[in-house]
Order: sequence, then C-alpha cells, then structure tokens
Amino acid sequence: MSVPAALATPLSEDRLAALARVTDGLDAHALWWLSGYAAGLASRGAVPAAVAPTGAAEPMPGARLTVVYGSQTGNAKRVAERLAAQGEAAGLAVRLLRADAYPLRELKDERALCLVISTQGDGDPPDDARGFVEFLSGKRAPELKQLRYAVLGLGDSSYPQFCAAGRKLDERLAELGATRLLARADADLDIDSVAAPWLEQALAKAKEALKPAAPLATVTPLRPLPAAPAHGREAPFAAELLLNQRITGRGSAKDIRHIELSLEGSGLHYEPGDALGVWPANPPALVQAVLEALRLDGGAMVEHGGEALPLRQWLGEKRELTRLARPFVARHAAHARSDELNRLLAPDRQADLARLLGEAQVLDLLLRHPAAWSAEELVAALRPLTPRLYSIASSRKHVGDEAHLTVAHLEYVNAHGRRWGAASHLLAASAEGARLRVYVEPNERFRLPADGGRDVIMIGPGTGVAPFRGFVQERAAVGARGRNWLLFGNPHFRTDFLYQVEWQQALKDGRLHRLDLAFSRDQAHKVYVQDRLRDRGRELFDWLEDGAHLYVCGDAARMAKDVHAALREIVAAHGGKSAEDAEGYLNALQQQGRYARDVY
Repeated sequence: MSVPAALATPLSEDRLAALARVTDGLDAHALWWLSGYAAGLASRGAVPAAVAPTGAAEPMPGARLTVVYGSQTGNAKRVAERLAAQGEAAGLAVRLLRADAYPLRELKDERALCLVISTQGDGDPPDDARGFVEFLSGKRAPELKQLRYAVLGLGDSSYPQFCAAGRKLDERLAELGATRLLARADADLDIDSVAAPWLEQALAKAKEALKPAAPLATVTPLRPLPAAPAHGREAPFAAELLLNQRITGRGSAKDIRHIELSLEGSGLHYEPGDALGVWPANPPALVQAVLEALRLDGGAMVEHGGEALPLRQWLGEKRELTRLARPFVARHAAHARSDELNRLLAPDRQADLARLLGEAQVLDLLLRHPAAWSAEELVAALRPLTPRLYSIASSRKHVGDEAHLTVAHLEYVNAHGRRWGAASHLLAASAEGARLRVYVEPNERFRLPADGGRDVIMIGPGTGVAPFRGFVQERAAVGARGRNWLLFGNPHFRTDFLYQVEWQQALKDGRLHRLDLAFSRDQAHKVYVQDRLRDRGRELFDWLEDGAHLYVCGDAARMAKDVHAALREIVAAHGGKSAEDAEGYLNALQQQGRYARDVY
C-alpha cells in the first residue's frame, strides 16, 4: 500500500512504511476490522505497545455466519442488520456484508450463509448485487457442497416478477450443491409479517449448523457501537415545511414541486446521494370515498395487530389506498365472486394484471366490482402504508439544516373521479409551516468520488435530476477540481426545464462545466437523454477513460435500461469492443464504484 504524498498525515515516514507492511495484502473485511480497532483505541486515548485481544480474532469461515444483502431502497439492508445483530446477541460470530463487498473467492469456503435480497424492475437484482448474482450464475461459480444457506427475498407483488432475484439465487445455490437451512421466504411490502418468522428460524438453524465442540468464546467489541440516531424510519422527525414551489411552467402537463424542509434540531445528517423517507397520509377525500363505497362507519373501532383505532384513522394513516396489490385483488375477487377478476389472476394474464395494478387504485376496484367488506376484514386485507423515498436535492454544506426535494405531484381524473399519490399529494397540498414525518435513508452506492479531482457525468431526466443539484452544490462547497457534466431531459424547454436558472448560473460560475439537454416534444422526432449520449459518445468515452464517475437517476422501467443500452453502444463503438466486452467494461465500472444508479 502506498500513501499519496499530498495526503496530510501525523505519521513519520518510518511509521508509514510500517503501516504499509501491516496492511499489504489485506482484503476489505480485514481492513474494516483494522479501522474499527484503530477507532476504538483512539476513543480510549491510549495505544498499548502490544495487542492480543482474546476472543476477538477473525474466526475461520466454517465457524461464522455470513449475512449478505442486496438492497435498492434500504429494506433488505435493515433486515440483514437485524439478523446480524440477533446472531451476535446469541453468541455467534457474524459478519455482515453488502453483496458488492463480498469477497467472491471466499464463497467456496463458506459454511453458513444467509442472503437477503430485493428485486427491482423486471425481476432484476439491486445494483449492489449484480456482480454477486452474475458470478453465481456463471461458469466460474464453484461447487458449494459444504454450504448451508437461506434466502429471504423482498419485493412488491404488484410486479409480475415478484421476488425473482431471491428465487433465482435460491435455485442456483441448490444447483451448485448447497443445502438449504430452511425454505426461501418471499416478503411483500408488508415485510415484517414474513421477515420476522424467517429471521427467527434462520438464526435457530444457523446456531445448530455452527454449534461448536466447545462453548462459544465471549466476544469483546473492539469499539463501542455508534449510538442509534434519535429519528429513523420507525421514529420519524416532524420537519417543518419551509417552501413549496411549483417549478414547471404554466401549460406543462407535469406539476413538479421544489420542497424545502427544516431538519433543525433533528440530529439527522445526510450526504449527497441519500434519500429522504416521507411517511404519507391518504387524502381525506379518498378515505371518505372508500367508506361510502363500502357503506362503512369511519368511527367504528377496529382492532388489528394489537392496535385499536377508528376505521377512518386506519385508512388515512395506516393502510395503502393509492397502490393496488395482487393479494388484495385476489381477496376482493373472492368477496365479489368475480369471474373476471379470477381470470385476471391466472398465470397467462400477468400482463393484464400488471396493467390493472399500474392504473387502478383500491377505490377503483371497489367501484368496478362491488362487494361487501367488514371493517375488520378490510383493515386485515389492505397492505400497511409505507414511506416513500425521494432523492435529496441539496447539500448540507450549502443549505445547512435543510433537505430539499424535487417531487412530481401525482394527480389525475379517471372514470370514477379524482385520484392522487399519497406522499406527493401530501407534500404538494401542505402549506408552509406544516409538519411532515421524515427520516434519512442512506444510499452508500450513490456517492460522489472521494477524490475531488475526478470528473463526474450525471444523467438525470425529469425529477431524476434531484440528486445532481446536491452533487453540484457539494462539489462547489468542497472546492472539487474535477469537471461536472449534466445531461437532463424532459418534454418541453419552455415549461419543463427544472432549475433552469440555477443550471445556467452554475455554467456561468464554472460550477457546471457541461450541460446537454434533450426536450423530447420540441421537435417532430422525439429526443431523449440516451440520444444525446450517443451524439456525445466520443467525448463521454474519453471522460470515462480518464477516470470519470458516471451516475444515472430516474425511471428504472425504461429510461435506465435505454441509457444502459446507449452506454454499451458507446463503449463498443469508441472503445473498439464487442457488445459482450462493452457490457463487461460497464460491469467493471460498477464494481469500481464508478457507475452508480439510483433508479426507481
């Protein structure tokens, strides 16, 4: 290991050389261990001459439980952290790794492995697990006859490929000779109803599989665990709304809001690339319409899961009404005795079901297929209301104790009346001074380069531009020397150029070095950001070859796939590579942390 001369250090040359000898050849896990140990020594203010911690040495792979997660929005990470914490509390040696940090060469030696993985898009693994999944799926994957494993898949049953990533991993590990500790479980958005019993069973099976011949050693932590923040997903902060401003022009088909929230006194911190979780509430008019459609009393007390609340409060604050899910369609088909709905649930009608789930809300289903529900049955059948994540559009170094968001307000009229998105409507309809329940969702996969001299390429059409506003603010605040290139697209220049004045000023000030625009409806043929990428292919490839970091934010279903295809074409054309090698080039960038996506 070499230490750059420009890096300030309190160590002498002799000590730097000794440090280089100690760390030479250590893998990522060992380096993290070493950094934690050093932090623990620093916190005590003294460093002993010789160190021989008992019970704290890295266990052999056969004596530990490895927990690996692949997470797009943080849910899989939270579940994996719970499993790791419970394992440690039970006396197991546990290591917890994000999938892209897992040393693949060690897989052949693993004895107990638990995988928690989400599914995104059309059955795809999260970005941080792509390399892990590709390795397991490929010819280089070793036989794993010694491995005992368990898989928990997380997903959304509204999508046809529900928990497909977890299912594929589970089947592939079995093909490689591994033995299941317990059957795979698939969790819908109501994660805990499936995850909690799976965690309990997985831990019990892991303890049995790892049962040592002698009593487990007592493990002394090398450093105190960081205190949990006062506010998080289950204990959100009531943030004051400082500004709610529409930033699309008159005549635009889109209602995009710039939202500013105060985090003063919350203790919440975020980095550019993180998201803000917003706990929504269903619009009162929608709640009332559901009550009227089912002829139910909103004041009736309903007990569910040990909690008793009026039905109106359940529907307004605790249950999903704006997102329709397959399990509820199935339950309603039984209540309504609907042959039409039952046919829609058949395996060969997945596309039609997906269309219904994407276009209709709970109220639409109730009106199209009338049926009787009791208040208790309805609360039990509806999915729990979940927070919505929005990419943070600001840098704390620039805005202080605030978090800015760029929010597309979902509001439309269908054959049955007006419909809204739960969180976007809450944000858009709230007046300045209102309090909104929020928390920070870290996104370690979407970080600016540590080296401020690196160039960055940011591709963010529509509200996908949000994190890049924070990126540019951050880079200016820290005096980063690297260049910033933004590619932005939307339907019309005149009405949909989000943050136009800010970007133009950033160009003038030198905070933004290049801006390419794609307004798809301003000419006879549609032009998208992927078309601009192809137009600028030579320059883009040169930036990448010079070490630039590449970021994509926005729609996963179409935009992100089209952009990835364009990038592959650019690398093939300007790098003289085959399509397969170009894909490998992009995969390598991703593994190096130089190609990051925040897609939804």
